[in-house]
Amino acid sequence: MVCRDGNGSFEAAFPTGVAVRVGAERREGLATRKCAGTLLWATQKLEVASAAAETDIDAFGVDLGLGSPVVTFQQKKPEAECCMTLQIFSLQRPPKLLRTISGGTFFSTADTDLDGQIEIWTTDAAAMEGFESPSVGRAEFAPTVVLRFVRGRLLDVGSEFHSYFDSEIAKVRSTLDPGALRDFKNSNGRLPPTAYFSPADLRHSENLERTKIKVLQIVWSYLYSGREEEAWKTLMELWPASDFERIRAAILNAHGKGILAQTDGASEGHTPHAGVAKIFDLRTEIVPASQTPWGRSIRAENRTEVIPPAPILIERRAPVGASEADLDLPELLVEMVIDSAGKVRSAESTQPAFATSLKSEVGRWKFVPAFNAGRAVASHVYMRVSPKR
Repeated sequence: MVCRDGNGSFEAAFPTGVAVRVGAERREGLATRKCAGTLLWATQKLEVASAAAETDIDAFGVDLGLGSPVVTFQQKKPEAECCMTLQIFSLQRPPKLLRTISGGTFFSTADTDLDGQIEIWTTDAAAMEGFESPSVGRAEFAPTVVLRFVRGRLLDVGSEFHSYFDSEIAKVRSTLDPGALRDFKNSNGRLPPTAYFSPADLRHSENLERTKIKVLQIVWSYLYSGREEEAWKTLMELWPASDFERIRAAILNAHGKGILAQTDGASEGHTPHAGVAKIFDLRTEIVPASQTPWGRSIRAENRTEVIPPAPILIERRAPVGASEADLDLPELLVEMVIDSAGKVRSAESTQPAFATSLKSEVGRWKFVPAFNAGRAVASHVYMRVSPKR
C-alpha cells in the first residue's frame, strides 16, 4: 500500500494538468493515522479517499479500456474487515469517476501476457462473507477473479487464464492427504463444532477442515476460470455425497453475490491472446529508484519522447531479525521488464545479493509505466537500487 495508517505518500501530475496526491490525512495542519487521496487541477481539488486505514495508487496514466488515461485508487476503511474498494478516475479535466469495483482483498492491474491488454486481478472476498463457517469462509481463501474492460464493458476473463488456474489447482491437489480426504468424504460435509472435543478429536477435526478448504479451493478455481462442468464434477468426486446438493447451492449463491455481480458479462470461452506488445528498450540509461515521480518535470510538449518509468511504490524489507541500519549490502543494478500497467514482469541481476535480498520483493513493486507518444507502453530498463532509503 502507498499509505497505511498514515504512513507513506505519492504525488505526481499528468500532462493534462491533473495531479494525484496520496498520504496522511491532515487535521488542523497535523498528520493523522488515517490516509487520504486527492485529485487536483487548476485551483480545484476532489477528495477521493478519506479517513481510510489504507489508500493505494495501483495505476497512473494507464488506459484500461475506458477510452482515456486513468488513475486507480483503492482504499480500505478502518471498519472494513475483508474488502477493498477500487475507484477508477479519468485524468482529463475535470476528472470523473468512471467505475467503482468493491469486494476484493486487493486489486492489481497488469498486462499479464504482455499482449497489450490490461487485466485487473483480485480475489472475491465479498463472496466469502457468510459462506460456510468463519474459518472456511476467510478472505484469504477467496477465489481469484480476473477482469478486463473491453470497449467500456467490465468483463470476467478468467476463462482466458486456464494455465494460471490449473497451476493453482495442481498446487492444492499436491497437498491433499489421501487419508484425510477419505475421512472428509465419510463426514457430513458441514463438520461439527469442536468446543468439546478431546485433543485427539480436535486434531482430527482440524485435518477435516483443512481438507474441506482445499477441496473448495479446487472447485472455486474451476468455477472462476469458466469451467462450471469441471467444477461440479470435481465437487462430486471429492465431497461427501449426502451433502453435495447443499454445498453446490451454497457455492452458487456465493458466486452470484460476489464481485462478478458487478461485471457486464464474461469473455466467450478460452480465446487465444494477441501477439506480444512492443517492449521499448530503455537500457541505454540507468534510472535511479529514487527518481522524481513521473510528470513533475515532464512537459506536455515532450509527448513524442519515450519517458522512462518511475516508482509508485518500492519496498525492500530488512531480513527477519535485522534492521535497515544493519544492512551491509551493495547498491544493486537490476534489469527489469515493466509492463504498460507499471507492473514488473521479469527482473534479473548478475549480483549475488539480488537473489538473497531482493528477488522475492520485486514482484510487488509498481511503477508509473513508460510513455511513448502519450501512451503507456512496456519497457526494458535498468534500475539502480540501494539497500538504504
